[in-house]
Amino acid sequence: MILLLVAAVLGGTFLAWSAQAGSAGPRGHRPGHEALGGRSGLGSVDLTGWARTQIKSDKERHAQPPARTTTAFPAATETDTGTETATGAVRQAGFVRAAAAADPTTLVLYDTAGPYGRLGELYAMAAANLAGHFGTVTAKPVQQYTAGMIGSYTAVVYIGSTYYCCDVPDAIPAAFYQDVSTSTKPVIWMGANIWNMANSVGAAQFAQRYGWDPTTSYYADGGSVGTVTQVTYRNQTLTRKIPAGQDGGVLRPNVLTGPGYPEVTRLAEGLDSSNGHSFGWAVRSSNLTYVGEIPFAYVSESDRVIVAEDLLFDALAPATAERHRALLRLEDISPASDPAELRATADYLYAQKIPYGINVIPVYKDPKGTYNNGTAQTITLVQRPQVVSALKYMLARGAVLMDHGYTHQYGNIANPYNGVTGDDFEFYRAHVDSADSVVYDGPVAEDSALWAQARVTSALTQFTLAGLPKPALWTTPHYAASAADYKAISSNFSARLERSLYFSGTLGGSSAGPNAFIGQFFPYVVKDVYGTKVLPENIGNYEPEAYNNHPARLPADLIASAKANLAVRDGFASFFYHPYYPTQPLKDTVDGIKALGYTFVSPTSL
Repeated sequence: MILLLVAAVLGGTFLAWSAQAGSAGPRGHRPGHEALGGRSGLGSVDLTGWARTQIKSDKERHAQPPARTTTAFPAATETDTGTETATGAVRQAGFVRAAAAADPTTLVLYDTAGPYGRLGELYAMAAANLAGHFGTVTAKPVQQYTAGMIGSYTAVVYIGSTYYCCDVPDAIPAAFYQDVSTSTKPVIWMGANIWNMANSVGAAQFAQRYGWDPTTSYYADGGSVGTVTQVTYRNQTLTRKIPAGQDGGVLRPNVLTGPGYPEVTRLAEGLDSSNGHSFGWAVRSSNLTYVGEIPFAYVSESDRVIVAEDLLFDALAPATAERHRALLRLEDISPASDPAELRATADYLYAQKIPYGINVIPVYKDPKGTYNNGTAQTITLVQRPQVVSALKYMLARGAVLMDHGYTHQYGNIANPYNGVTGDDFEFYRAHVDSADSVVYDGPVAEDSALWAQARVTSALTQFTLAGLPKPALWTTPHYAASAADYKAISSNFSARLERSLYFSGTLGGSSAGPNAFIGQFFPYVVKDVYGTKVLPENIGNYEPEAYNNHPARLPADLIASAKANLAVRDGFASFFYHPYYPTQPLKDTVDGIKALGYTFVSPTSL
């Protein structure tokens, strides 16, 4: 299953970014979905054009003689925080580690120039969200960088999404190149334009400090970007699945050897299955960590994006100890749920001493009678005292009450299936296209912060009327809402436990449209660009049936994803389960995750 993390803004198909999630009618009649997507993954962007442009530009750069300058490195500047000088070869394999900051600060810089400039903000939000796990984050277009700015931050992340070459002039200030090359502050550079830094400061000088030559490093290996299918990192083999025609390639660093060149550490190994060649997918020397692509598009729960998620620890929290925790939540519980099933699941988890969340939809609606012989049906918690009793039983045995929307559906229309609670979106519009993929259409017509707050208030009222406590956490139905909705929702809860959409204009103020977003899930707790706390859900859910071009997802698949996420040194394996399924697949999943060394914790402990 290909899951795209990026919502596109430049026309084309929708790229599926999020994991499937089973949902169902009152007795699990059909699979539904928590955050589905269509065929591609940038809200309305097709990466085919972007990939074609990058490959074309790289070929043109390859055909040009490398620019050679003789600029020497100046003496180390006051922006430096370590003891390394910038005038000679740096021979250590690792990179310079500044003293751990109490509240690390990150500067995220991104491109806005060129025909695909709008991608930069989307990728920057993904990077900023991850950095939000560690401390405060500032994100701005790279054009706004001024000399010495690097000195105000613990680390810098630059995302090169626009290929500056040929007919697209370099928009990166020379001051940024100079400061990176003379500072000891950690810099993580993803994607394009590292060759322009080498040309700016001098290719020979760059090589003397970093041990490789970007001006002779390219995306093509033997005339083609090949098919890079996996990345190995921290003893885990991670996947990389890019649809044909949409892969812009991975830069292959030309590492130099011999006297005078420092050692370059290959942090992660890429494998090109088209020719069997391996190369440094991520490399490090001195203060520079270079990642040969932007790993925020076409991701899955076992994807190479995990490398980027972990590399931030080196830059922002290098003393972090190894720790692996697990989260479980039970999904799509409503007044139509079976109390016996709820109690049986609670008994198993209580016996295993596993804390967990219970996602409750307080009002069940079937406006067309899809599961009620053609007769419309609405059920509240108050009308189902046995369900309420089962919920209280669960709460007394380690569960944490969570709010999963008000009705988890939208009006009397198919959105995208049948209007039934649990099957349909509540805060976003969607449809199923002719290829049987779910496509996001945009926020609902009446969308606003006031409208979203009214839904939350109505939901909380239903919990109170049923004699239940206020839910501690929230999960957005099908993981889809507008930016206004997320902000309104989060003002009512301590955190959201979910995957989320992040919309164009959040950083720069100028939106590319109401359906231009990047979707993201996290391996650890973050403070996101909306200013809200988000708990991770990063390995998906048990789903025994294939649907909407998603394959079945079985316990072995969840366990494999949990294993891949062991590469995150202080990360989670967080999943959810529908209690209308038998408990055996849940037992198998829990046992497999425990065997990997994960410890289950309560969502409210984070």
